[in-house]
Amino acid sequence: MSEKPTNSAAHPGFPSQVFVEAYQGTPPWDVGAPQAAFVALADAGLIRGDVLDVGCGPGDNALFMAERGHAAWGVDLVPEAIARAQAKAQARGLEVRFLVHDALNLAALGRRFDTLLDSGLFHVFGDRDRVLYVRSLADALVSGGLLHILCFSDEEVGEQGPRRITQAELRDAFRDGWTVREIRPARFASHMHPGGARAWCATIERTGA
Repeated sequence: MSEKPTNSAAHPGFPSQVFVEAYQGTPPWDVGAPQAAFVALADAGLIRGDVLDVGCGPGDNALFMAERGHAAWGVDLVPEAIARAQAKAQARGLEVRFLVHDALNLAALGRRFDTLLDSGLFHVFGDRDRVLYVRSLADALVSGGLLHILCFSDEEVGEQGPRRITQAELRDAFRDGWTVREIRPARFASHMHPGGARAWCATIERTGA
C-alpha cells in the first residue's frame, strides 16, 4: 500500500474496508511505477541484500527492487492488492514473493531482511498501533539493516490523504533500538496530488539486537 487514508480504528489483522473498496478501481496510491524516492535510494546504494516491502499494495516498489537484482518480498493485508502484484510479477517474469499478511505481525514470516521499505504505511497507523508496528518491523530486520519510510509530511497542505507526520514523530517512534540516519524532503506520487504530495523519506538503521 502506498498512500492511504488514515483509519486507526481498523482492527489489527484485518484489512480496513476503505482499502478493500479502493481496489474496486484504481487506488490513488497505485501510480504504476516505483516511488522516485526509492529509486534514488537504490541509485545511492542504500538498498541492501534481501528486501521486504511492508504494505506493498500493487507491488511496484518490490518489483523494481527485484529488477535491480534483490531477492524481494511484499506483504499487504488486502487480497486484491496482492493479486495485482502477483500478476505483474508473472507478466514480467520476476521472482517476487507476494503474501497477504499483517504488518503488525511480521515475526510470523519467520525470517529477517537486510532492507525494509514502507511506502505510505507508517502514516496510516494511530498512536497505539504505531508502537506495535515499530516492534513488528524490528522483528523482520537484521541488526544493522536499513528501514526506509516514505510518508506524508507535515508540510503538505490540505486535508486530502492520510495523517501528516513530523520529523519529531519519526524520531520519537524509532528512539529505542534504532538510529535515524537521515530524514530528507521527498515527494509522494499519487493520483490525488499532481506533482506529488510533500513527504519525508527517512532512512533508519536497526541498531538493537
